Amino acid sequence: PILTDKGLAPRHVDLRPYVLVSDRIQIVPGGLTRVALKEGSLVVNSSQGGGTKDTWVLDD
Repeated sequence: PILTDKGLAPRHVDLRPYVLVSDRIQIVPGGLTRVALKEGSLVVNSSQGGGTKDTWVLDD
């Protein structure tokens, strides 16, 4: 969701968590989230009107 003048509103997002694999699997505590800023839009690319959000992975 995003915060608008009217409160929270649903939007499409693209979430990219990152995982490291060696002798064990580790989930990186952050990731990349891109969000469509316009209602009904599927565009999450920042160069075409999308935005980004902080992403935290709290538990693996």
